[in-house]
Amino acid sequence: MSKVLTLDTLTVPLRALRLITVDFPDLPAPSLGVSTVYPNRLTLSLHSMSVGDSFAAFEQWRDALDIGPDAVTFHMQCDGLTGVLEALATYAGADIELVAYAHVPQTVNTGTGVPA
Repeated sequence: MSKVLTLDTLTVPLRALRLITVDFPDLPAPSLGVSTVYPNRLTLSLHSMSVGDSFAAFEQWRDALDIGPDAVTFHMQCDGLTGVLEALATYAGADIELVAYAHVPQTVNTGTGVPA
């Protein structure tokens, strides 16, 4: 039998969210995620059709949360068109997952091995 989780279980990430809204009111608004699967985690995700927009917002958040560049990973989703930046950090006792998704334009291969 599984234990039913209550809203109290999510106190840590919700408290971190409250502090983030006070500490960083001028940063780009992310999509927010809190889940009973990872009850100590707050997910901040940035979505854009432009690499410049969401990746620039990611950098603003990364800097504000004092996440070092070495903590950032990049990968492409299986569609080959969506780039993903990810970083994990701790803020106000919560695990913060910072994620940015952006359309990455395809380059044309000139046959020389060098994109056009």
